[in-house]
Amino acid sequence: MGQILHGSATTTEAVRRAIQHSQASLRTLSRRYGINPKTVAKWKKRGFVADLPTGPKQPKSTVLSVEDEAIVVAFRRHTLLPLDDCLYALQPTIPHLTRSALHRCLQRHGISRLPEVEGDKPGKKKFKAYPIGYFHIDIAEVRTAEGKLYLYVAIDRTSKFAFVQLVSKTGRTSASAFLMALIKAVPYKIHTVLTDNGVQFTFPPRYADGPTARYMTHMFDMRCRENGIEHRLTKIRHPWTNGQVERNAYNYGRRLKTLKGLTPYEFIVKMWTKEPERFRLDPIHQMPGLNT
Repeated sequence: MGQILHGSATTTEAVRRAIQHSQASLRTLSRRYGINPKTVAKWKKRGFVADLPTGPKQPKSTVLSVEDEAIVVAFRRHTLLPLDDCLYALQPTIPHLTRSALHRCLQRHGISRLPEVEGDKPGKKKFKAYPIGYFHIDIAEVRTAEGKLYLYVAIDRTSKFAFVQLVSKTGRTSASAFLMALIKAVPYKIHTVLTDNGVQFTFPPRYADGPTARYMTHMFDMRCRENGIEHRLTKIRHPWTNGQVERNAYNYGRRLKTLKGLTPYEFIVKMWTKEPERFRLDPIHQMPGLNT
């Protein structure tokens, strides 16, 4: 196997090994191999013969802050979206994010390659096809040096349009505000949202049949009703419906598969021409991010 040496190296691994095993003086070894005595002394002290790695000991981005990287890592692990889809979804939140910076960030954290979804586990059934406007909403925890933050994630089951928002506190108020921001960002009508049974989205299960649920309406449900949106919940203790849909529907979000070679933006524009009655705004001028 060939040796990979530093560009300015004056010794080979064989010479270094000979120096380490020799009992001769530094001056003698220096003359024998035609190198500086300091080089001989350096390899005498080391217990290995390979060059030390060059570059920073702890690689970090010159573009992204620690908080930016935490958002990127949490979003990638939570959604398992491909690189370009992550880029388009995160750019409204991190405007200075570039494709190369995103790729290097994912490489540093060991998540540049998506895990295989096909294996020994039994296959899941495909989700029922719905018109554009069926969103899955979930929340992920982001840990930074300053403490915990929370990342709301929404993705359309059909168009793969993704929308994210970072908040410092999670609860009914932030979840409702996220829903309103989502409605404003999406150019078409949202007819259904699917969430888990977290307290941000519904009353705890122990209150489901009690007076709390009977005489009060959860804030998130109120925002849904005000905007004509059906709110559906996953089965309790059955996260496959929403948690696994991130791996299933989001992995199906690869452009060359589900969308038949179209980007989410191109797919939405295509639906605009076919079913304009589902849209509030012209998506050609209202969509955030890159139109590619």
